[in-house]
Amino acid sequence: MQSKIINRRDLAFVLYEMLNVEALTSRQHFGDHSRDTFDAALDIAQQIAEEHFATHNRKADLNEPTFDGERVRIIPEVGAALKVFCAAGLMAAAQDYELGGMQLPATVAQALFALFKSANVGTAGYPFLTVGNANLIKAYGSERQKLKYLPHLLSGRFFGTMCLSEPQAGSSLADIRTTAYPQPDGSHRIVGNKMWISGGDHELSENIIHLVLARIKGAPPGVKGISLFIVPKYLVNDNGSIGPRNDVVLAGLNHKMGYRGTTNCALNFGEAYDAGRGVGGAVGELVGEPHQGLTYMFHMMNEARIGVGMGAVMLGYTGYLHSLDYARTRPQGRLPGAKDPTASQVPIIQHSDVKRMLLAQKAYVEGGFALGLYAARLVDERNTGESEARREAGMLLDILTPVVKAWPSEWCLHANYLAIQIHGGYGYTRDYQPEQFYRDNRLNPIHEGTNGIQSLDLLGRKAAQNEGAALELLAARVLQTTVAASSSPATYLRGFGDQLAGAMRAAVETSAKLLRKAADGEIDLALANSAVYLEMMGHIVIAWIWLQQALVAAEKVESASGEERAFYCGKLQACRYFFNWELPKTQAQQRLLDSLDRTCLDMQDEWF
Repeated sequence: MQSKIINRRDLAFVLYEMLNVEALTSRQHFGDHSRDTFDAALDIAQQIAEEHFATHNRKADLNEPTFDGERVRIIPEVGAALKVFCAAGLMAAAQDYELGGMQLPATVAQALFALFKSANVGTAGYPFLTVGNANLIKAYGSERQKLKYLPHLLSGRFFGTMCLSEPQAGSSLADIRTTAYPQPDGSHRIVGNKMWISGGDHELSENIIHLVLARIKGAPPGVKGISLFIVPKYLVNDNGSIGPRNDVVLAGLNHKMGYRGTTNCALNFGEAYDAGRGVGGAVGELVGEPHQGLTYMFHMMNEARIGVGMGAVMLGYTGYLHSLDYARTRPQGRLPGAKDPTASQVPIIQHSDVKRMLLAQKAYVEGGFALGLYAARLVDERNTGESEARREAGMLLDILTPVVKAWPSEWCLHANYLAIQIHGGYGYTRDYQPEQFYRDNRLNPIHEGTNGIQSLDLLGRKAAQNEGAALELLAARVLQTTVAASSSPATYLRGFGDQLAGAMRAAVETSAKLLRKAADGEIDLALANSAVYLEMMGHIVIAWIWLQQALVAAEKVESASGEERAFYCGKLQACRYFFNWELPKTQAQQRLLDSLDRTCLDMQDEWF
């Protein structure tokens, strides 16, 4: 029976035929691996995901965590699944051997984690955050901090969080108020409140290691005065043993429409702090240098943004697979040309509009999936490639991160909408899972910076930095693919290459126009329609990803037969859909951006 969390043929296609991940095994760092070891790790992950995560996805949604004033209560299946996950060593899948890891490429590890997000995104949130927490400490923590925390985070003995937002600040981190008071022993006492903290309290692990943004007393205002601190729920001794409870208190749980299996918390730090006597407060360890906290936290945030994008993809992906199965097995109606009312009803997959909705989902989720794994492939190149390849991979990863986070959060959510529609009236009931997938996925346009924030980051920072070098490099890579398409034996792919080349060149021109306007002092006007810019760039990037997939499929389809031929034909048809139905939208978006439309900017409060 076809899995409903992943199409393994598609996964193999992206890893081995599109991204050539097997070539990484020629590098010393991955020399112990082969395609066999990669597939073995994916097999184990899929088995655990299907047998231990997917089996309680609905139950966790219907029985979300509760707080009785003393402790958080979570259905036992969550903890049981996470124990299996950690016992299999999956928390450290991408870590080096000396850290107890499998030393898998980031691309394979990203694919591995994707299976859990598809199976149960709520339970998968705990290890997802913990890995990001550990990676930040590994990058910026002191040697003492690494020895003290990393072994326990990467084994799953401790779980981790990121604590940025505050009730009065939200995404405006320049306005956070949490304060760190220096102590004679070099530690700090953290006092303040944090909001929307996923995994902020539970009893799923021995300890919770919070990474907290705060201002050292007397620090400059704004983002330049923010520092980063390790603040454990329970203090940790240098030998890893657990000490007394730290002054970190759960103020309450937030109840979201989705991701209900992940606790989402309001946390109070330092409730017992006595400023006059200088006693009490939550003990925090400074990470790195003072006032560099936001720079350090972006290490975890950017990793999390790619992870959020992949989570959005996988919720769209599982919804697609559920609706595909339903469409194949649900008989209803007859084709428009059928005249005999006594004839048997046909499976709804035979209706053209259902095919449209399935094909749209396929284009969104398989395009987003390949993009997310391409981003992970850039991580491998940045970490283990030659010097120039490392530099270029870092630039591409930087400019693509807002797209990888935001585009799937919008369009794979739309895939979930289509999955509900295919289920008809049943789609709006809890008898079928797509309604939960939609609710879960609706959180992703908010997670790790709203899509609007991602659009400002893309246009206001990433496209402009280093005189547009990253955008120029991205355009060069896109045009390189279109040149390859120009010699394809499939003539329609040549046309798609010309279409994509025109869209990319137009986007570069539009970017230059907007950035010139910003440089002239009209930054509000230049960025007023940044959301349109992000969607335009996202569609161009996904078209590029689809053209890469189609070039591989076109090369192999003629010699393939049976299921293999059907698979490659499906890839080519999804590419055709995206170029005929989606990429043309960028022309209207480009015209709106070029016009420097002021409609939204000029709207006044009292006019609403």
